[in-house]
Amino acid sequence: MNTVLDIKGLQVAYGKVEALRGLDLTVRENEIVALLGNNGAGKSTSVSAVSGLVRPRAGTVTAFGEDITRATPWSIVERGIVHVPEGRRIFSRLTVHENLQLGGYTVRDSTSIDKRIDQVYALFPRMAERRDQQGGTLSGGEQQMLAIGRAMVAGPRLIMLDEPSMGLAPLIVAQVMDAIVSINRAGTAVLLIEQNARAALKVAHRGCVMESGRVSVTGSAAELRADPQVVEAYLGA
Repeated sequence: MNTVLDIKGLQVAYGKVEALRGLDLTVRENEIVALLGNNGAGKSTSVSAVSGLVRPRAGTVTAFGEDITRATPWSIVERGIVHVPEGRRIFSRLTVHENLQLGGYTVRDSTSIDKRIDQVYALFPRMAERRDQQGGTLSGGEQQMLAIGRAMVAGPRLIMLDEPSMGLAPLIVAQVMDAIVSINRAGTAVLLIEQNARAALKVAHRGCVMESGRVSVTGSAAELRADPQVVEAYLGA
C-alpha cells in the first residue's frame, strides 16, 4: 500500500510553547487514520502544519513522495490535500451551492466542478434540498456536511477533518461518520482528528493517540479499542 502522507520529526512552536515535539505519523492509500488526544495534545497543529497554515521549525512533511514542508497552502490543495478545519468555516452569507462552487477554486475544468457538486448532493441529500439557502441559516450538522462537501469539490486524494463531530447530536455524528466511510471507499484517504474516540475508532483502520505534541500509542482501530489505557483515557470504562 502506497504512502499518501509521511510526517517525520515535526516540531512546531508558538513562541515558547512547543505544540509538536517530534511528531511521526503516516497515512497510506485508501486508509482512514484517526488522530486522537485531549485538548492541547497538538492534533489541530498537526493538520495545520500539513496544510501549510503553520510553519514547522524542524522535521519534514512528505505527500505522495514529494516534500511539501515549505509549500504554500494553495499549492498543497492543488496537490490533492484538503483540510476541513475545526468550526466548519463556511461562508455564511453565500448559498449552499455557492459554497460548494468555491470548493473548486483550484479546479480549472468547470465540468469537473459540476460533476463533483452533483456527487456531494448525492452523498448529502440534505444539501441538495438546501442548495439555495444561505450557509449561516443551516444547523450545525448541515454546516458540517457543507464543509466536507466543499472540500470534496476540490477532488482531494487526502482529506483532513478536524473535529467533524464537535457539537453535533449523536444521530448527526453517525451520519457524518457514514459519509466519511463513503468518501474513503470512493478512493480518498482520510486523516480524522477527533476527541470523540469512540466514533472515530468505529470507522478508522488505524489510530494514533497524541500526548504532549507526539504520538504515544499507535495501532489498528481494534487494537486501540482493546488497549486498557486507551479505554480508560478516551473510551470510558
